[in-house]
Amino acid sequence: MRILVIDDEENIRFALTMCLESEGHKVMAVGTIDLAIEQAARHAFDLIFLDVRLGTHNGLDYIKTLQDESPWARIIVITAYASIDTAVEAMKRGASDYLSKPFEPAQLALLVNKVGERRLLERKVDSLQKTLGSMDPEFDFKSASPIYRESIEFTRRIATASSPVLIRGEAGTGKGRLARAIHHWSGRAEGPFAAISFDGPSLEAMEVELFGSDPEIGGKVGAIAFCHGGTLLLDEISQVPMRLQHKLLSVVRDKEFEREGQFVRRPVDVRIIATTSADLPRLVESGKFRDDLFMAMTVAQVDIPALRERPEDVPLLSERYLAYFSREHHKSIVGFTRDATFVLKTHLWPANTRELRNVVERAVLACDAQYIGLEDLPADLMNATIKSRAESVNGYQVGDLVPLQVIEEAHIQQVLKSAKTLRRAAAVLGVNASALCRRLKRMKAEDENDKLAQ
Repeated sequence: MRILVIDDEENIRFALTMCLESEGHKVMAVGTIDLAIEQAARHAFDLIFLDVRLGTHNGLDYIKTLQDESPWARIIVITAYASIDTAVEAMKRGASDYLSKPFEPAQLALLVNKVGERRLLERKVDSLQKTLGSMDPEFDFKSASPIYRESIEFTRRIATASSPVLIRGEAGTGKGRLARAIHHWSGRAEGPFAAISFDGPSLEAMEVELFGSDPEIGGKVGAIAFCHGGTLLLDEISQVPMRLQHKLLSVVRDKEFEREGQFVRRPVDVRIIATTSADLPRLVESGKFRDDLFMAMTVAQVDIPALRERPEDVPLLSERYLAYFSREHHKSIVGFTRDATFVLKTHLWPANTRELRNVVERAVLACDAQYIGLEDLPADLMNATIKSRAESVNGYQVGDLVPLQVIEEAHIQQVLKSAKTLRRAAAVLGVNASALCRRLKRMKAEDENDKLAQ
């Protein structure tokens, strides 16, 4: 464990350090409360030994301050004036236990082992949560889509870095899930993870929630301090008010932050991951988002394609959702009928994988047979599919008496608008990117010739 020793007696600091390091722990020892608070703000400790008498200071008065700076740490009070009253007061203020001077190595080992067992239990709970998460159909990000696999492979490569990450994608594409995966793939997996959303509370409440407030006036630990040594997810960063964007830039760029009501910059080791479904460059142009914060966040940028841009994943995800929810709801459903499969494949999925997941779960609940049929799918899904098939492309419908080239070119243009990049459009259309580029040049040349002829 990472342990901080706070005692003004050099021989006590030396003895504790020797005993603890001999057991394989990493120890930092300081002689003043000011140095202790500084180190607690800089490092994520598992355990803190705090002397009651620190010169003219009473160590008990600083228990809450140390907990605010290092929220994950357990505090053991050490004193040469042990009494029931001292122990009770220490516990009231948040200490986990106390150690009397002089102490035997066996007493020290007993207390440290208790804290170690508790930390081990916390890690086991976290491991169990990961195991339960691995049962989720999307935990491994398997895909039949080249563009989606490319995004995931890039994400795995940057996960081990400490730079901020911006995940862009439409609502329902799994941005939050990918952010949690980055945390687990990184070297911060043992540290805390928290997510903050900006669509609810007032500006003042949002500032306290993110940066915390002055402990001396009954303040709270903010998400940034809580995630020291770990990862903080900012959900929909486009909604961060301008007043907070400057303070957030200090965290992203300088690894420092200020609590609300204080003017002291504190160092913090936290990785920032942000998600957005908005057009941030447009918000920068309109002055609603800081360009320096945008530049800082786009050091590592991941784009998640919409489900309509990777239609080959619909059958794969449908089957995985079916297996998952059949197990969850104790059903014995083995697949989809051909008609149901056709509807799932042809639907555009405007709410992306979130919508597909919900549709399959509802179908599992409704189905009493071995295969999910049309009667098990939501009526609104059926209506949307029928409507999308009936809609025209550039004023033409399939079956109209027009050349095939007209329909093809209109379809290519529509896909380019949705896919946003040539490479993605080529993947959706099932053609080589260079072949698509040649086709577009030919279409442009033909269009110019038509204009000249007119």
